[in-house]
Amino acid sequence: MHERQSRSIFIKSVLYFITLAILVYVLVYMPTPYMINKPGTAEEVKPMVTISGGDPEEKGTFMLTTVSVSYANIAMLVTSQFNKHAEVVRKEPDRNEQEYETQQRYYMSSSQSSAIMAAYLKSGIEYSVVPEYVFVIGLSKTIMTKGNFQSGDKIVKLNGQKVNRFEDLGAILQGKSPGDAVSVQLERQGESIDQEVELVKISKEGDAVKAGLGVSVGEVRKVQPKESAHEVEFSNTRIGGPSAGLMFTLEIYNQLTPGDLSKGYRVAGTGTMAEDGTVGPIGGVQFKIVASDREKAEIFFVPEDNYKDAKAKADAIGTKMKLVPVKTVDDALKYLNTLPTKTVGE
Repeated sequence: MHERQSRSIFIKSVLYFITLAILVYVLVYMPTPYMINKPGTAEEVKPMVTISGGDPEEKGTFMLTTVSVSYANIAMLVTSQFNKHAEVVRKEPDRNEQEYETQQRYYMSSSQSSAIMAAYLKSGIEYSVVPEYVFVIGLSKTIMTKGNFQSGDKIVKLNGQKVNRFEDLGAILQGKSPGDAVSVQLERQGESIDQEVELVKISKEGDAVKAGLGVSVGEVRKVQPKESAHEVEFSNTRIGGPSAGLMFTLEIYNQLTPGDLSKGYRVAGTGTMAEDGTVGPIGGVQFKIVASDREKAEIFFVPEDNYKDAKAKADAIGTKMKLVPVKTVDDALKYLNTLPTKTVGE
């Protein structure tokens, strides 16, 4: 009798732990086709930007803003229903986390380059653009590559020839046909990888069939000023995406020119930046309004196309932050130049 009771207790215990393990897996580890967007951070830009010959004076601060994006599990989906600032969205099909992160880093790198060029143009500083390397953003969604490629791989050489820019790939592959084999040297996380890759059909131009590797690629470029004292260095951050372009431009311009452009105010904002100073729209502006308000921003620069959504969220949370719609970096500079210098205690 005692032995039977002990066995029954053992079986119940085993079933309990199995059930608990399944529950934990379902709630925490089982993937879902959803992502959760919510307010991220409003972070000071000055610690991210260094110019050796720049003017460091800045009594206020310029802040870039982010959106927190999480791959959702069941538990997160449930709790998000009780967060009025959270948004559940479906993941893009066929996009994995590594490709997403690589894409966001590329957008950030391009944003920084455009911000430097825009600030140099406003400051009258001569510069040149130097391509550094080409890398794999992701695999083609429609064509099966024949090589061993991963998102983030640097393409060092193709058929023994150095690859530094987009144009190098086209020139080396000119005259090649699908089915031809080429040698490819990659750099992956500091390690060199050599392989023979069969080219695949990627498009048709007129009567000619175009051959390629079957991957999407990006080019990293360095903006080089004529004088080294004006060179801009960025610290390594885990922030991705293109939306910090405007705020990077303002910080760089502030360091390149005498005086304090911030005039003592806490200035947040968002918007992509083109080389000519044009500010472009971004996604998730409602989350950035909340993040900026939490960090006590007094001014928020917003792309004109995003102003309506930004204003609606600002009204909903009752922020005192001043929203300023802009089309160009000149619009932001004109507004800042009209501000009185903030005194201590204001």
